[in-house]
Amino acid sequence: MNKIANKQEICNVLLEASAQDKDIIVLCSDSRGSASLADFAKKRPAQFVEVGIAEQNLVSISAGLASCGKKAFAVSPASFLTTRSMEQAKVDVAYSNTNVSLIGISGGVSYGALGMTHHSANDIAAMASIPNMRVYLPSDHLQTGKLIQALLQDEKPAYVRVGRNAVEPIYDAATISFEMDRAMVVNEGQDVTIIACGEMVKPAKDAAMLLRSKGIMARVLDMYCVKPIDEAAVIKAAKETKAIVTVEEHTIYGGLGSMVSQITAAHYPTKVINMALPDAPVVTGKSQEVFDHYGLNAEGIAKTVMELI
Repeated sequence: MNKIANKQEICNVLLEASAQDKDIIVLCSDSRGSASLADFAKKRPAQFVEVGIAEQNLVSISAGLASCGKKAFAVSPASFLTTRSMEQAKVDVAYSNTNVSLIGISGGVSYGALGMTHHSANDIAAMASIPNMRVYLPSDHLQTGKLIQALLQDEKPAYVRVGRNAVEPIYDAATISFEMDRAMVVNEGQDVTIIACGEMVKPAKDAAMLLRSKGIMARVLDMYCVKPIDEAAVIKAAKETKAIVTVEEHTIYGGLGSMVSQITAAHYPTKVINMALPDAPVVTGKSQEVFDHYGLNAEGIAKTVMELI
């Protein structure tokens, strides 16, 4: 199957759904091109709002439309959406419990060489700290599509982070089994559990294949639902495997690894190793170059597991 960008799948789902549901409104901050929304803007001009480079206005206008019964999807680079407009996300969206889905595009280190100003390495921690705000990092276009369809059916705030580039599929359209706020099992195993989210799920899956050749059976969990996190899946992994390794495109603090560590410490203490970006200025380069530098690739994950067990 060809690679498809998750942001493109978001546009595809919203474009199809908006043909029948006129309450769907998509808003962006001068980012229709980078968000793959040009087609939506062209075909649904009455359901598209361009606010320009004004992320705070983007979120507040979305909340206002939601309070009038609209289903608002606010799309903007994750690095700006979760920092410049955090106050609006907190007050207008989450505290007010409005039906707004914040879509952070080009998340993590997707902008590569543009550096830390354009990286969003702390967005999980920031958004997850806000009451009422759910946080999702889908791993491929199929899961992304299922998630957006589910968000169209509820009225609760959410933050969805996707990358910039096309990604290889993790799932198969004919067999994908999606359940809201439940981790998805990518690979079964009883020796160790690798819990990953977003674009780190693919290297985690590949790492499991490398480990299998070494006689190590690794369970891989796709924790696309970082908040609310699937505590039951984490506790089950802690009980049934020898250790847990978390992998995320995020700072070492306050993200998936921190949450998994907190759950295991409270319910079933076990060894947890967190693989993430360091608490330091991240090197610049293409996404894969950054991942390779920090060992956030199949070989690096496999090496960490082998050293652990």
